[in-house]
Amino acid sequence: MKRKRPDSPLRLSRTKQKKLLRLSRKAPDGCTALRFLAVAKVGRGLSRREVARQLCCAPSTVVSAVQRYLAHGEECLRDGRARNGTSKVDEDFKQALREVLIGTPQECGWQRPTWSRELLCLEMGRRGEPAVSVATKGRALCAVGASLKRPKPFVRCPWPRMKRQRRIFQLRRLAAASCAREPVFYVDEVDIHLNTKVGPDSMLKGRRRYVLTPGNNEKRYLAGAMNAKTRKMMWVKGRSKASPLFISLLWRLAAENPRARCIHLILDNASIHDIRKTRLTLAQLGGRIVLHFLPPYCPEENRIERRWLDLHASVTRNHRCKSMDELMNNVEAYLQARNDCGEASPALRRTVPLAA
Repeated sequence: MKRKRPDSPLRLSRTKQKKLLRLSRKAPDGCTALRFLAVAKVGRGLSRREVARQLCCAPSTVVSAVQRYLAHGEECLRDGRARNGTSKVDEDFKQALREVLIGTPQECGWQRPTWSRELLCLEMGRRGEPAVSVATKGRALCAVGASLKRPKPFVRCPWPRMKRQRRIFQLRRLAAASCAREPVFYVDEVDIHLNTKVGPDSMLKGRRRYVLTPGNNEKRYLAGAMNAKTRKMMWVKGRSKASPLFISLLWRLAAENPRARCIHLILDNASIHDIRKTRLTLAQLGGRIVLHFLPPYCPEENRIERRWLDLHASVTRNHRCKSMDELMNNVEAYLQARNDCGEASPALRRTVPLAA
């Protein structure tokens, strides 16, 4: 049986123990302070294992600190990186890193479309900055506030810039002038899928949440109109995203605004908004409804899009409904509750109750 090797003796005077304790309190980092404390406690007569239990560290850490002290004295207990000179990651380095991150690798002459830490090291070296390790580059990215994000795709509007801005200004002025006699509505359609939209959620480590999906997807569609002044919505639902869905919304708008002289609708350039059936319906309504089309590929100017995003976040994302009827009941309960609570309480409008 192998005999346990006894600890090498280390006896320190009270003066040296107090000095080590004082140096531990002034240490610039926790690891250096731990080494000073470990040597001081061992020098008081405690065993390595007892010191490791008191300091909540591994016994090998205490043994290593004692061996360093016996070989080279107290200066060897300090962090060796303190003598590396000034830090390479200074303000000039961080500013250069920010300038690199503004562009893309392909704009800098690299074939890769996204930045990696290794590629950033190469690009910074090519610009004359000090060479650092990949780990140091990661800490520098945290220091400048960089993080992994998902880019937002968009389609460029084919209109000239001045024409697009002029049209957007006219529609904003129209929405601001909304009144009971001439109400203005933002109009759009939204898809409701029985197969859940998977999105981020707060979870404990090791407790991943699972969402059971039906497998065979079903779809329903809503056509909604949001009043530009009151933010209240009305909607119709259907089984297809075709012209009858939009036409039924037109008839409901006309029925629920009998005193309106003219109803203005701000909407996108979807084909169902400008086909022959839609134009015939507008003629049957006697010109009471006027369509105002947004510039192509400008969804951010249609304010109802924000309502649809809230709908997905509050109802359809990660849902556990087993049938489309149950999901549609929840969707309509949410929209009705938003109409009831209004825009005065942002906390309430995101946590409205679902259908019973």
